[in-house]
Amino acid sequence: MNALAATSRNFKQSAKLLGLDSKLEKSLLIPFREIKVECTIPKDDGTLASYVGFRVQHDNARGPMKGGIRYHHEVDPDEVNALAQLMTWKTAVANIPYGGAKGGIGCSPGDLSSSELERLTRVFTQKIHDLIGIHTDVPAPDMGTNSQTMAWILDEYSKFHGYSPAVVTGKPVDLGGSLGRDAATGRGVLFATEALLAEHGKGIAGQRFVIQGFGNVGSWAAQLISKAGGKVIAISDVTGAIKNVNGLDIAQLMKHSSENRGIKGFHGGDAIDPSALLTEECDVLIPAALGGVINKDNANDIKAKYIIEAANHPTDPEADEASQIRVLILPDILANSGGVTVSYFEWVQNIQGFMWDEEKVNAELRTYMTRAFGDVKQMCRSHNCDLRMGAFTLGVNRVARATVLRGWEA
Repeated sequence: MNALAATSRNFKQSAKLLGLDSKLEKSLLIPFREIKVECTIPKDDGTLASYVGFRVQHDNARGPMKGGIRYHHEVDPDEVNALAQLMTWKTAVANIPYGGAKGGIGCSPGDLSSSELERLTRVFTQKIHDLIGIHTDVPAPDMGTNSQTMAWILDEYSKFHGYSPAVVTGKPVDLGGSLGRDAATGRGVLFATEALLAEHGKGIAGQRFVIQGFGNVGSWAAQLISKAGGKVIAISDVTGAIKNVNGLDIAQLMKHSSENRGIKGFHGGDAIDPSALLTEECDVLIPAALGGVINKDNANDIKAKYIIEAANHPTDPEADEASQIRVLILPDILANSGGVTVSYFEWVQNIQGFMWDEEKVNAELRTYMTRAFGDVKQMCRSHNCDLRMGAFTLGVNRVARATVLRGWEA
C-alpha cells in the first residue's frame, strides 16, 4: 500500500470513529492546492537540466500551511500528497497553529554540486514565491535539504517580498534560525519515548534500543538516548548496519560517520545485515529512515516491545494489524513532531524579533511533546482505540472543529 492510500485509510478510520459528516470528511481529505512546476537550470558543464518540483498545500483551517521540502529522486505527487496530509494532522496533534503542506523536487542531490543545488532551489522558489508566505505557507528542510537550502529560499523570496525570515524555518541561526532546531526532531523522539515508557513504569535508562537511520533524526536520537542512560545496541544507515549487545559508543560512532560518510567500517561493533536490523531483539525499535519499512512481510518477526516512529509513515497498515497485538507503536504524527514544534518556536521568534535561549526551546518542546502524548492517550480512552487511531482522531477532530468554526457549510 503506497503512502497516500495508507494515510487516507488512517484518516477514514478516524473519521468513522468521530462520526464525521461524509461531506466534511471529503472536504478535509481533498488538498487545498496542488502545485507542479518545471525547474530548468544550467549545469556546471553548460548543459541544461530540467526537474519537476511539487508543493501540496493540504489544509489551512488552523493556520498557515507548514511542511518540509525534500530533494529525492523518488519524489512524486502521491508521496507529497500523503506527507502534506500527515502534516495537517501532525500540527493539530502538537496543537500548534498551523495547517499542513509538503514539497519536493525529483532529483538526486548527491549528484548535484552546491552551485547546481543553489540554482535549482532559487528557480523553484521563483516558481512558487507568490504561493508561500509568512501567514500562508511556511516551508522547512526535509530529506535532501538543510539549513543552507532554507537560506537560499529566504534570500530568493526576499527579493520579491522584502526581507522575510519567518517565511521558512530550519534556517541557519545567523539568519534567524532557532537554537535547538537541529536536534529538535531527535529530542522530540526522546521526550515522546520517555512519556510512553513512563506509562508502563519504565524510563530510558537500561532499555535496549535499535535505530534504523543515522541521519539528523537518528543520530540525535541516539546521542540523547545514550546520554539518558539508554543502551543503543544496533544502528544502520545507507552504508550498512552494526551491532554491539553491550551498547555502541555513540560519540565515537558520530566521529567515524562524519569522517567516513557513513557507519560502515566502525570497529566498535559487528557488521550485520541491514535487512535484519528491524527484527533484532530489543526493547525499543526506532525506524528513523524511509517509509514503509515495517510491512506484512516482517511485522511478525519484530521482537521489540515498543516501536517509536521517528520516520514518516514507516509502518504499513497491514503491518499495524499484524503487530499491534504484540508491539506498542507510537505513531509518527506524534513521535516525530518535535521538528515542526521547534519550527513553530522559530517562526514565533522571527515574528517577535526576539531570540530564545536553547534552554527555553528545549523546555517548551518537552512541555508540548508531553502534553500531546497525554491528549492522545485521552482520545484512546474516549474511543477505545490504539495510539495511532488516538493520534489521528485527535488531529482530525481539531482540524474538523476549526473548519466548522470558520464557517464550513454542508
